[in-house]
Amino acid sequence: MARPPLVPLGPELSGAERTRFARHLLLPDLGLDGQRRLRSARVLVVGAGGLGSPALLYLAAAGVGTIGVVDDDVVEVTNLQRQVVHGVDDVGRPKVDSAADAVAAISPDTVVVRHRDRLDALGALGVLADYDLVLDGADNFPTRYLVGDACARLGIPHVWGSVYRFDGQVSVWWAGEGPCYACVFPTQPPAGAVPSCAVGGVLGAVCASVGSVMATEAVKLVAGIGDPLVGRLLVHDALRQTWGAVPVRRDPECRVCGSGADATRALGWATAHAAADGDEDVEAMERVQAARPSVDVVELARLLDERASGGTGFVLLDVREPGERDVAAIPGSELVPVALVRDGVEVPGASGRVYVHCKSGGRSAEAVDLLRARGVDAIDVEGGILAWSRDVDPSVPLY
Repeated sequence: MARPPLVPLGPELSGAERTRFARHLLLPDLGLDGQRRLRSARVLVVGAGGLGSPALLYLAAAGVGTIGVVDDDVVEVTNLQRQVVHGVDDVGRPKVDSAADAVAAISPDTVVVRHRDRLDALGALGVLADYDLVLDGADNFPTRYLVGDACARLGIPHVWGSVYRFDGQVSVWWAGEGPCYACVFPTQPPAGAVPSCAVGGVLGAVCASVGSVMATEAVKLVAGIGDPLVGRLLVHDALRQTWGAVPVRRDPECRVCGSGADATRALGWATAHAAADGDEDVEAMERVQAARPSVDVVELARLLDERASGGTGFVLLDVREPGERDVAAIPGSELVPVALVRDGVEVPGASGRVYVHCKSGGRSAEAVDLLRARGVDAIDVEGGILAWSRDVDPSVPLY
């Protein structure tokens, strides 16, 4: 159902603005009042990436008066396949800067606030409190849970999107009006359990589909029109070209917005989880990490040369996904994705020494811990294939 407008009426539109936004003014539901609300709206976009890019462009084109952009990253070549606010000349620039330039090119009157920081539990409330609503296009679970937590604490709507390969999801989380993010996704997946787009890939146009829906939801909320996705999870399958809506409900016992929620606790799922589980679990994890043996890629290259010359044998295990290996590989490695290691599959060379690498180190560290718990002499390769390309063989592509 429609809800009251989120933003009060702004100043009267000038003649030039009436011409620019004429197609909006012709819409019975939006009209002049809706455009004035958009002009006075303050919208924060978390992540100037695949989802944030189309959302930023359409929010700017719609005439949103103030847009905040949160991103601590710089533009990389691999971003250009889907992150359409950045161009070839922006590679190496902070994403907030190239995103601000793209917004200015479309809507010079829009004020862009650049937050070149990664949101954390200490600063999130201070950043989000200055906005009417938040569009969350984050690419990692800790940030998603932090944004959802902060939005629920502040009582502001949280337009959320997610993409993976050919699939997308969108919803509006809004504590007090419907479920918050934690109501529907109460448990953060373990690190590496859900592949990221950097691991599994994503069709760039799917980001456009989902990001444009996010921008539409933002406009609806600002102007108080239509039926926002509060209490519904929109699911997109691009291969079948279908959209479906799944009902979702508020959890009365939700740790974030439920009756027993602690409004004084630190924000973020990881902090709450560690506190609930006790210090013993944290200390145990630290002991495991401290005991994990490792080598850097330069040392691995030396060991591979020795092996090729008849030296001590060992297995180099690649725990990435097959598609990643098609992009780049270390010669002489054997592929066993980390999911198979989790399932307990027998790895090559388990009776001897096994060196383990992934893209940048996260999955290899997990695999080493699992293998060592099974009695395998497993060694982590620090920095993974990205470090190999940087420090050993620059001809190996980055991705």
